[in-house]
Amino acid sequence: MLHSEASRGGLNVAGGNLKCYEREETRMYQPIAFREERLEVLHALIRAHPLATLITAGRNGLIANLVPFILAETLADTGGKGTLRAHIAKANDQVNALEAGDETLVVFHGPEAYITPSWYASKKKHGRVVPTWNYVVVQVRGTPRVIDDAAWIRAQIGALTATQESHRSEPWSVSDAPEPFIEGQIRAIIGIEIPIASIEGKWKLSQNRSAEDRQGVYEGLEAEGISEEMARLVAERK
Repeated sequence: MLHSEASRGGLNVAGGNLKCYEREETRMYQPIAFREERLEVLHALIRAHPLATLITAGRNGLIANLVPFILAETLADTGGKGTLRAHIAKANDQVNALEAGDETLVVFHGPEAYITPSWYASKKKHGRVVPTWNYVVVQVRGTPRVIDDAAWIRAQIGALTATQESHRSEPWSVSDAPEPFIEGQIRAIIGIEIPIASIEGKWKLSQNRSAEDRQGVYEGLEAEGISEEMARLVAERK
């Protein structure tokens, strides 16, 4: 798909306008207009969308799995960026890669939506428009630690469950299940802890378009009921 965010070197070509910016060192393609660096915003995205893609590169090559994480903020966090905690099955081939202690990438995906150029006011003016995709994403990198400790795993499961059950009128908790059953489940899984070494966010929300085009995107998303959350984010980001 063609994208209207194409950039080369330190130049950002957006909607026919040439914009210059200083390129900072990042590990994700990051036009300056879409970059999000506020830690509280990045953390909020992780908490709102905890199911992430866990990516490792070990002896058996690249491995990726979807894993739900919880974000912990403790005084022991290196650099104050937080720590990710999760669990996976011991039978998962990714355990070996995690035990090796090599850098791991965790990708959290927020709202996303296809953006048709038919929504742009500039389409009627000159027609020099193409489709694109709006999205929100956070990439976290860090060195994993594998934890085979029943008490730690039980606490992690309890915390993860609470984040998803607390809004329910009758929330389920780990203690609701028979203890022998829970013990058997815990023996089959292993804990993961990843202190966050680096965290990057990209909020691609039509910020590189004109005010008229952004309004068209907002109205199009609203009218077609594609994504209320994306429509709200487009309206908030100018």
